[in-house]
Amino acid sequence: MSATREAPGTTGHPLRWRTLGVSQLAAFMALLDVSIVNVALPSIERGLGVSAATAQWVVSGYALSFGLALVPAGRLGDALGRRRMFLIALAAFVLTSALTGAAPTIGLLIAARLLQGVAGGMLLPQNSGLIQELFQGAERGRAFGILGATVGVATATGPVVGGLIITLIAGPDAWRWVFYVNVPIGVVALVLAARWVPARSGDGRGRTHLDLIGSLLLGAGVLCLLLPAVDAESNGLGQDWWLLVAAVGLLAAFARWELSVVRRGRQPVLDPRLAHTSGFAAGSLIGLVYFIGFTGIWLVLALFFQDGFGYSPLRSGLAVTPFAIGIAVSAAIAGRLVSRFGRVLTVAGLIATVAGLVSTALVLRHVGGETAAWAAAGPLLVAGLGGGMVTSPNVTLTLQHVPVDMAGAAGGALQTAQRIGSAIGTAVLATIFYRVLMSSAHNYSRAASDALLSASALMVLTLLIATIDLLKHVGASSGNEG
Repeated sequence: MSATREAPGTTGHPLRWRTLGVSQLAAFMALLDVSIVNVALPSIERGLGVSAATAQWVVSGYALSFGLALVPAGRLGDALGRRRMFLIALAAFVLTSALTGAAPTIGLLIAARLLQGVAGGMLLPQNSGLIQELFQGAERGRAFGILGATVGVATATGPVVGGLIITLIAGPDAWRWVFYVNVPIGVVALVLAARWVPARSGDGRGRTHLDLIGSLLLGAGVLCLLLPAVDAESNGLGQDWWLLVAAVGLLAAFARWELSVVRRGRQPVLDPRLAHTSGFAAGSLIGLVYFIGFTGIWLVLALFFQDGFGYSPLRSGLAVTPFAIGIAVSAAIAGRLVSRFGRVLTVAGLIATVAGLVSTALVLRHVGGETAAWAAAGPLLVAGLGGGMVTSPNVTLTLQHVPVDMAGAAGGALQTAQRIGSAIGTAVLATIFYRVLMSSAHNYSRAASDALLSASALMVLTLLIATIDLLKHVGASSGNEG
């Protein structure tokens, strides 16, 4: 069935909310696979008879290829049509999920995860592009708020969903169902997307310039940033310092190349003029720093509950459920309020997140064993309520003023910043946790507390950036009124 075209004179496409629903289902699957696999790693190690360091590449490989695909895939969606790219990426994600679940060896499993990461990275930028294309006015802010909620909730619920699957299925091959679960859900999403996701008039027509050199420079730069982070668990931070130097050079070369592409009147993979788009630069920086502190929290808490006090994967996941619930509730509310309150929501959310995380760190420093999860539930709920007020409004404020023809690439750039932050944050907080653990005669309470306090410090830095951006806009508004 062909998709309906946008009717002129309406405030938005008649299928926009259905399209948003199916696109968020697809985005949730892709983002869930970033964190859901962590709880399945012990099962993979036993089932395939491999070391922990080797099995870790099942997680790291996905994060790498996912991050590398985001911006080029967003640009392809801008150029060739978002419906086309969305359907191709969703079909690829379903297929690679099945291949990953069926992989007979660790080599094939890692290869399949790399391909699955590419498919996930192709899928996600089309979400922001479709929102820009199909929604207008205040509805666009609400839609971006829902996208932000999807990002936060998918990251937060991964450990719970993974633990539930492993517990219900059990057996040496239980880990395979962490990947197989995507197949029926993805097939349903693919059928609905074929019916509901509309095509823009002129999609894929005419000549399209694809900035291959820019894509290669950006990809190489992002790879050099991500590799040291994902390799830190086995080799430690600082072993691959030369890659960070190379990343700076490659990204500087990328920026110069993109400027030259614009001067020649051609289409860059990431238009430098986005830096001057209201909210984009500040929002991307907020997303980067926030996710450095945010993502590693889940690993720290999993290590604390499972290794420190013998919780099962499911029980460990349930222990952090208050955080996930807080994110889900506040993100949905904040998405509706962002058009009225703007960056104030981000600032308020970060204050609540810092308060919740510091309280959690202090509680876990003094409470362990069976009562630790219950004692931390309240502070984690506060942190989650704050976190939802950060992720959801920040997506809206970063992307709402981006021109439609740049929306896919801009959404990919924001997600790339968040993926880089996630990789760095997981490595940094895990390193802090293990170093404190070793220096304190395996005091898990102290290790978790110090790691969470470090995450809180990163949230304070994010709060400073958000406050500066808020004051800048308040000053600009006062100047315009004067």
